[in-house]
Amino acid sequence: MARSGRSSQRKKQSAADKQMAKKNDGAPKSMVIRIGAQEVGGAVSQLVQDVRHVMEPDTAVRLKERRANKLKDYTTMCGPLGVTHLLLFSRSESGNTNMRLARTPHGPTLHFRVEKYSLCKDIAKSLKHPRTDLTAFQTPPLLVMNNFLTSDAARETLGDAAPPKHLEKLVTDMFQGLFPPIQPHATPLHTIKRVLLLHREPPSPETGSVAISLRHYAITTKVTGLPKALRRLHAAEKLIGHGAKKAKGRSLPDLGKLEDVADYMLDPSAGGYTSASDTEADTDAEVEVSAPVKQRVLSRRAKERLAAGDESARRTVAQGPRVEKRAVKLVELGPRMKLRLTKVEEDVCSGKTMWHEFITKSKAEEQAMEKKWAQRNAVRAERRRIQKENVERKKAEKAANGGAAEGDDDDDEMEGEEDSEMDYDEYDMDDDVWHDEDGGAEQDEDEEMED
Repeated sequence: MARSGRSSQRKKQSAADKQMAKKNDGAPKSMVIRIGAQEVGGAVSQLVQDVRHVMEPDTAVRLKERRANKLKDYTTMCGPLGVTHLLLFSRSESGNTNMRLARTPHGPTLHFRVEKYSLCKDIAKSLKHPRTDLTAFQTPPLLVMNNFLTSDAARETLGDAAPPKHLEKLVTDMFQGLFPPIQPHATPLHTIKRVLLLHREPPSPETGSVAISLRHYAITTKVTGLPKALRRLHAAEKLIGHGAKKAKGRSLPDLGKLEDVADYMLDPSAGGYTSASDTEADTDAEVEVSAPVKQRVLSRRAKERLAAGDESARRTVAQGPRVEKRAVKLVELGPRMKLRLTKVEEDVCSGKTMWHEFITKSKAEEQAMEKKWAQRNAVRAERRRIQKENVERKKAEKAANGGAAEGDDDDDEMEGEEDSEMDYDEYDMDDDVWHDEDGGAEQDEDEEMED
């Protein structure tokens, strides 16, 4: 009997997992990774953990990195796990904290420098009443983006320093793709409990740099339109029903000195409970929402009365959704970050540079780079074609010989992986440039700009 109980429990769990997988099918998933593991320091490690909580629930919260792990290890697992975005945090030798946002499997990759950041624990210490609602992380946050597109008037004022339009569109699409889209007519409002605000600061007139401020808030609502006395009595009823402690007795209204409850209803201050938070919320912060109404199941007699044309039964069924006013308040959860875009490149941290904040090239240099990348891609395509032909030839020989040595196929398949790992090993996380014969000048320019 015990064995059958365990098997039924396993079947229920597998069915729930399949239902959850079907529900999240097609939704973007992410991994937040520390490049270098313990080498980034304790503050950056905590920042990575805070960003993972922001990306919940479609992220790997308990991901454990090792010092020996390379970027290739994570990109290889993105396909089987359905991961669509990578957020890579690293720290350069000069002490700068960098973040890269990459879309898998073909890019592009956005390079950011984290100029300032505050951890969740620092935000919680600065608040008088910090928010600790774990159920808010069961659904993705609402993404709000502001000022990500430069107007035509501002573009004329900036001139050549204005960021390209395709760059602004690319950055906007990258951030929008981090979270699943919300359908306003189908998504229940009570399921949206967090909001992620991204504000792009005005571009600098000198350099046209792109700086983005990130804030993370919890959405709290409170019913308005009722007298304060009724709200306090309702809150007291909730506290008593949940078995409130004596320490919370100060929040209950004191009616011991009053002769009638009407005295308290006419003058709430007579209950001995006043605070600075009693002020009404601004009308701009009030919204009208449809309150969730439980659908009533009619009994057999009620159905018979409804079929007979009873007006009382018809009024019971015809009850529509109840609309109520609620005051919306945002409580900051953290973290805070100020990001500056420094570089945009194709592919996942291994492609052609599409835009650079510090390096500008002429038309001739851009054409030379295009030819260089075309040759490199042609060489890679030819190498893959040869490897594929060798694998097919050896499979045919193996089938003809009735199963010969099996180690040759593995050697040929590992050649492509070694070439890819060599590309990632040549990548310098500090300078954000490629080390090759033609890239020496670019490296010198980056070092001069850092000095």
